[in-house]
Amino acid sequence: MRLSRGWALFLTGVGVWTWVIWPRFGLAIWRDPRSWASGEVLEGAPTGFLWIHAFLVLASLAIGTTVGVLGIRAWWSTRRVRPTAGSTSGERPSDIQLP
Repeated sequence: MRLSRGWALFLTGVGVWTWVIWPRFGLAIWRDPRSWASGEVLEGAPTGFLWIHAFLVLASLAIGTTVGVLGIRAWWSTRRVRPTAGSTSGERPSDIQLP
């Protein structure tokens, strides 16, 4: 299956967007008093609030990375293929049958 260049660009953009947004969200959660048992950053034990949000951030970064990589791979697969010597149909060199 091949995606259009527009969809490839969209998927790549989603991957970049994920890496712009989620780390900032993770930092905000880290600094939130609800993340720590004492109400002070790095004071006391981490709470369930911190753990669940850390899981969400990590899962979102993993999914965003996967989507971004798929977008980049789709972009590269939609490159225009230039005709090679002995080929007039734009076949790739690996697609040409040798006698």
